Amino acid sequence: MSSPDSQATPSLHKHVKLRSATYLVIANVIGAGIFTTTGFQAADIGHPGYIFLLWIVGGCLALCGALCYAELGAAMPHAGGEYVYLRKTYGPALGFMSAFVSLVAGFSAPIASATKGFGVYLSQLLPFLADRPDLLGILSIQDLIALIVVWVLVGIQLRGARVGLRFMDWVTAFKIIGIILFILAAAALGKGNAENLTTVSAGYANLDFWAKQAALGTSLIFVMFCYSGWNASAYLASEFENPQRDLPRSLLLGTVAVIVLYVGLNAVYFYGAPVDELAGKVEVGLVAGKQLFGDVGVALIGVLLLVSLLASATAMTMAGPRVYYALGKDDPRFSWLARTSVETGTPKTALLVQGVVTSLILVSGRIDQIILYAGFTLTLFASLAISCVIVLRVKQPELPRPFRTFGYPVTPLLFIAVSVWMMFWSAYGRPLESALAMGTVVVAGVCYVLVGRKRAG
Repeated sequence: MSSPDSQATPSLHKHVKLRSATYLVIANVIGAGIFTTTGFQAADIGHPGYIFLLWIVGGCLALCGALCYAELGAAMPHAGGEYVYLRKTYGPALGFMSAFVSLVAGFSAPIASATKGFGVYLSQLLPFLADRPDLLGILSIQDLIALIVVWVLVGIQLRGARVGLRFMDWVTAFKIIGIILFILAAAALGKGNAENLTTVSAGYANLDFWAKQAALGTSLIFVMFCYSGWNASAYLASEFENPQRDLPRSLLLGTVAVIVLYVGLNAVYFYGAPVDELAGKVEVGLVAGKQLFGDVGVALIGVLLLVSLLASATAMTMAGPRVYYALGKDDPRFSWLARTSVETGTPKTALLVQGVVTSLILVSGRIDQIILYAGFTLTLFASLAISCVIVLRVKQPELPRPFRTFGYPVTPLLFIAVSVWMMFWSAYGRPLESALAMGTVVVAGVCYVLVGRKRAG
């Protein structure tokens, strides 16, 4: 007799409404990246105008991606996101590789980045949390805090999707309101300097053409990492009460809201501090906040950033396991990943596996390395998923499409073209992280071949 926690035919409960789905997109997107990567871009480029342009370009690309995913998700309202689309379009091999990459780079690495950022910002607010080895001489206080956060969030999700959604709704609402108030307060009360918005670093003039292209490509990878998550609600498609109607709406509403908030936050950063002062700083939000509001403002902004990172990590902790669940449901070799609870509808095994992988990534690299590694890989598979819109339009014109991508075929082609350019220049500028990303894809392919041989034997 099977236990209720490991059904032979597991299923997820239908409970997701438009508001929670939109919050899921916003929470998943706005995390560590927007509060850390502007400092890396300031170091690489040193030109506020180009940095703003990159955030707008990234937003337009994310919107193009959301439009394409809206078509795919409405046509195939199943758990798993691009895993489902790639499997249906290109076959189970690429579907498996997508799920493998989602586990390592798609969700675990961004969760590690968000929780690392949480530890860094918390240590800024509480100075006694020094950046020093604390556990066996190898684990810093910040990483220890991050590990605790990772497993607390796993514990919340194990209590059930409804509990997880309610928690995410509250922290996301607080995050949105806090960011809006931060932007308004900076404009009305902040002690900033509008000239910072146009002041270019002296180092920018020393960059030749190829160095500028590499810097722009690398910086756009950072930007697109910050926008990654615009497809978040697609992973929970099978749990929507009305997926054909609410899935496209949640993707578009969430993405547009994020674009507005991102541009506003970057304006505040440069209003508060010049590009040279932000260059290379992880905690750019606190640097700008101190300039704008002093010590009291730093404390308030720090709380906002902590909540933002917590909401992002919560959303990714919820969305990621749906991919591995879908793989387990489709492929008997990985059926253990599809084990769920009858009472809560939670893919518990997938949650635990993701928690372990996140923990390993968390202690293995710096925030900027994790972001570039994950960003390159996410861009690659997002481009492959977007190509499914074109391929399925040709191969399966009869497929029901409750939502059709606006601007087709320009929309998917633009996303793919800019993504290829971005990956090329990112590989040129940061070869180590890009090589690790491609190595993950190769490992995924090798694992698929080995598992297939084992089954055949």
